[in-house]
Amino acid sequence: MTDTSQRPLRVLAAMSGGVDSAVAAARAAEAGHDVTGVHLALSANPQSFRTGARGCCTIEDSRDARRAADVIGIPFYVWDLAERFREDVEDFIAEYEAGRTPNPCLRCNEKIKFAALLDKALALGFDAVCTGHYAQVIVREDGTRELHRASDMAKDQSYVLGVLDDRQLAHALFPLGDTVTTKDEIRAEAERRGLAVAKKPDSHDICFIADGDTQGFLAGRLGKAEGDIVDEAGAVIGSHEGAFGFTIGQRKGLRIGTPAADGKPRYVLDISPVNNTVTVGPAASLDVSALTAIKPRWCGAAPAGPGTYTAQLRAHGGETEVSAGLVDGELRVTFTEPVRGVAPGQAIVLYDGTRVVGSATIATTTRATADV
Repeated sequence: MTDTSQRPLRVLAAMSGGVDSAVAAARAAEAGHDVTGVHLALSANPQSFRTGARGCCTIEDSRDARRAADVIGIPFYVWDLAERFREDVEDFIAEYEAGRTPNPCLRCNEKIKFAALLDKALALGFDAVCTGHYAQVIVREDGTRELHRASDMAKDQSYVLGVLDDRQLAHALFPLGDTVTTKDEIRAEAERRGLAVAKKPDSHDICFIADGDTQGFLAGRLGKAEGDIVDEAGAVIGSHEGAFGFTIGQRKGLRIGTPAADGKPRYVLDISPVNNTVTVGPAASLDVSALTAIKPRWCGAAPAGPGTYTAQLRAHGGETEVSAGLVDGELRVTFTEPVRGVAPGQAIVLYDGTRVVGSATIATTTRATADV
């Protein structure tokens, strides 16, 4: 494994065109590494991606990344990975069509930035891939590596990196993760370095959905399909134009004409793509006591047996205590206290303190309220 603290490396810096990746590349170069910047062109038609401040894959983003590389004084290239990225977009659509709620950023980190990009980088003789993620890779005395939360929990992004395995961690560099700094301080550093992206707003939402309208994007790709909205007893109380446009825990946009008997809001409890039905009910029915997750990926060796961990279920969610273990290759998780709004397709990431143990994709959930 590569120990980035011991010698200068040949580093490929993934530069999105934002302030974080620019400062990360600058810090890597300042640390004495031989850095080359690369911007990933992920769309065959970049104009179809959102413009302005909200995306990370537009033509203007590639230009911002190039200008940052020029200021840092490093070589810069644009690599076309649009064909490979299209697979992830199609997978995203298929997951929603199947009634699941995927996280495309995890998929991109796993399949693009630390698989396709890393493989190409290693083939070209680079030692590591550098990104602007807020996380830490800690090298133990025996040379093994661990992925840990960032020093600043408010900006920690280890959740979306929980899919990285041993080999990928051995070639990962996160220059922003080991310093406790605010985003304002990162921007101030960028300004001191003369980087024009210092005041560029952060990207957010899904980069390949131009206007941020996920439901509209899915409807355009899958077509409208009218179906019923039902309550927990199966009574029809509304209609929709496609079950794929809903997520577990959703409250707004249900367009239900019939008020609940108790007058309280209703939430999406279940999505059935087989009969195109959306089930809604009270918030308490969202409580989940256990789940099964598939396709586990471990940041190190797989746990030897059942254990107690904390778990994170969303990119910006908090931690919850769980007991978890592998059964026939599946991760079985029980929550110490019920959690709300867990959807199949989401990732669950397990932690031992600040160390990331691994990640898996939620397949089924067990409601805390039996027989719901």
